[in-house]
Amino acid sequence: MSTTIDVPVPAAVEPSALPLRTLIKTPIMLGVVTLAIALLIALNARSGDTGFRLATDTDFFELPEVTLPSTATVAVIVALLAACTAVSALLVSRARRTPLWLIAIFSVLAMTGFLAWAAAGKTVPVVGLLGGSIALAVPLVFGALGGVLGERAGVVNIAIDGQLLFGAFAAAMFGTIVGSPWGGLVAAMFAGALVALVLGFFAINYFVDQVIVGVVLNVLVIGLTSFLFSQVLADNPQKLNAPDHFSRIPIPVLGDLPVIGPVLFRQTILVYLMYAAVVVVAWALYRTKWGLRVRAVGEHPKAADTVGIKVNRTRYTTLLIAGLIAGAGGATYTLVSVPQFGQEMTDGAGYIALAAVIFGRWDPVRATLAALLFGFASNLSGVLSVLGSPVPSQFMLMLPYVVTIVAVAGLVGASRAPAADGVPYRKG
Repeated sequence: MSTTIDVPVPAAVEPSALPLRTLIKTPIMLGVVTLAIALLIALNARSGDTGFRLATDTDFFELPEVTLPSTATVAVIVALLAACTAVSALLVSRARRTPLWLIAIFSVLAMTGFLAWAAAGKTVPVVGLLGGSIALAVPLVFGALGGVLGERAGVVNIAIDGQLLFGAFAAAMFGTIVGSPWGGLVAAMFAGALVALVLGFFAINYFVDQVIVGVVLNVLVIGLTSFLFSQVLADNPQKLNAPDHFSRIPIPVLGDLPVIGPVLFRQTILVYLMYAAVVVVAWALYRTKWGLRVRAVGEHPKAADTVGIKVNRTRYTTLLIAGLIAGAGGATYTLVSVPQFGQEMTDGAGYIALAAVIFGRWDPVRATLAALLFGFASNLSGVLSVLGSPVPSQFMLMLPYVVTIVAVAGLVGASRAPAADGVPYRKG
């Protein structure tokens, strides 16, 4: 039987049809950020110049360091931010959505102003800041890709954090046993798929609320890995918790380009696999029959079933693939970031990955960009701590989560999850 289907997908929401309370969120959030940065110089102006170092020693040619006067730079940027906010408000008054490019310009300006204030008298290593952000975003990107696939198929994957944590545990233990990080990576992927299998068993077979199952699985994995760590790994760390790590692999020529070379092309193999995963998932989801079936069972499972698509089988396979991808993200923690597995080492990263899925509107590329934003926020807190920023350390620890809340609550706007997301399918 042919599987050619015509799934009724709701038309995109026209800007004029969006309610005012949805449109107005963006200029309000932009105004709040503008006011916050203005208060920096009003309440705690800092003298001195801020340097922005753009080069490394191995670049083909070195870009000059940019030096800006802190107070004057922030003042100019506040004026530009106010202009962006005014444009956004004007668009809203005409029932039009704030364009993404305007939000991007606003974000770059706001970050430049904040860095000019926070690092006054110091030099910001821009290459290190961006390169470290890519590395920290790897588990978030893998987790977000897994979340996008699961929810596109109609299964809410709250268990991303459990998949990341179990993947990190399996990578450390099996990577040590086999003496190869590649063995650890494979084990991590299967560990993530195992968590996804349990999620599918209860959510697809027995129609249990998917959010509840996901939360329970996260707690279960935390308890299980903590128990195994204390009872097994802690007693034999050299034999079970000392995996070999992936080293950085600079790509010839590309790795020597100024700025983008060290940021994008002097990374570990997991970063390059992340690049490939984003391309493959986006292509498979939108350009293949398999992707059409996945989106069909997430939008209108009854219509998909009518033309011969096995809805629950498609959901199972998609969820398992999502688990494999998320598990690979968990391997980053123990095969790249730290020397061994530690209890609850993901620190809730799965929930940030889930926020990236929502912020990215269930699209793999947009979700990846959102995950990179959250990775940047995480790395920024560390860089500012090293530079001796006047921002309290407690706020620095809060920064990734504050960015998550601001992004999802203030900048997402009108978005629609797949119509059958979280709805079990009962045949007949």
